[in-house]
Amino acid sequence: KTSMDLASEEMKVKSWFEQDPLIKGNLETFLVDTDTQAFIVIQDDTVLYEKYLNGAQRDSIVTSFSAAKSFVSTLVGIAIDEGEIHSIDDPITRYLPELLERDPRFAKITIRNLLNMSSGIKYVENGFINGDDALTYYYPDLHALALKKTTIVGEPGKTWLYNNYHPLLLGILLERTTGIPVAKYLETKLWQPMGAEYPASWSLDSSQTAFEKMESGINARAIDFAKLGRLYLNGGTLNGQKILSEEWVLQATRMDPNINRAEYYPPWMDQPYGNVYHQLLWWGVQQADGSYGFAAQGNYGQEIFVYPEKHIIIVRNGEKYGIKPEEWLGLFMAFAKNVNR
Repeated sequence: KTSMDLASEEMKVKSWFEQDPLIKGNLETFLVDTDTQAFIVIQDDTVLYEKYLNGAQRDSIVTSFSAAKSFVSTLVGIAIDEGEIHSIDDPITRYLPELLERDPRFAKITIRNLLNMSSGIKYVENGFINGDDALTYYYPDLHALALKKTTIVGEPGKTWLYNNYHPLLLGILLERTTGIPVAKYLETKLWQPMGAEYPASWSLDSSQTAFEKMESGINARAIDFAKLGRLYLNGGTLNGQKILSEEWVLQATRMDPNINRAEYYPPWMDQPYGNVYHQLLWWGVQQADGSYGFAAQGNYGQEIFVYPEKHIIIVRNGEKYGIKPEEWLGLFMAFAKNVNR
């Protein structure tokens, strides 16, 4: 498109967003007020809107927080595609046998259970120092934490509970099956093949153990985060190269119709804008008419949102949420539903 066409598209994006009551007027004012660093809207592989605010630039490094979990999911899918991991339904003790020494019930937990946040492993968010949130984020030896400190309190597959021990266990599993650090696997199997413009890094637990934080900490440029959304939008293929199986993409991004939501999910996941779900470390929302969007999401409102029907990708990075966490997903769904194709 010409520069004039793109300027026109940018104005359309602004006008569509500014119709939403959350915006309350000017889009850029809203983005500044919500401490947004980067905001990118892409449709049909064309960047329609790209703004960097609050001191950020196009080459500024932003962190993923828990959006890293969707990268972990992708790496597990690639490892299964390549035969490094036998099956998503393997018991995790096939790869982490030492867990059996502490509790034989670990044998019932599958890789799918970890990816779907339904393992039955205990996780309590509260507690500044000893809470599981703090431990999984700050502990200097995350290998030991995941392998020696985890305990089981429920049956796998019964209920959903957001649990940062899951990506840690998946990271150890990836190390053992691929034989290389997880960041190196990300670099060679995903970052380079999907055509990232800039290098990236993955924060470690400590210099002694040098294990990627797994549940967070991928540090990159916002435009490269968009490429993960583009990979899933295109069914696992980018730049003419098959990176991930389409079957994995569908499993990760579509709501499972066999789940009894009332028993499996907490009530807050039924939102006015649709039914929120969580599959293979990806978030999604399905509306009554069957339309859906999915997203990699992280603390403080890090978002890689995809709306397949309109070929839309939205990336938002920020230093705080600015609005309620669930409102970002509702805002993006409303925009995507109303935008023309």
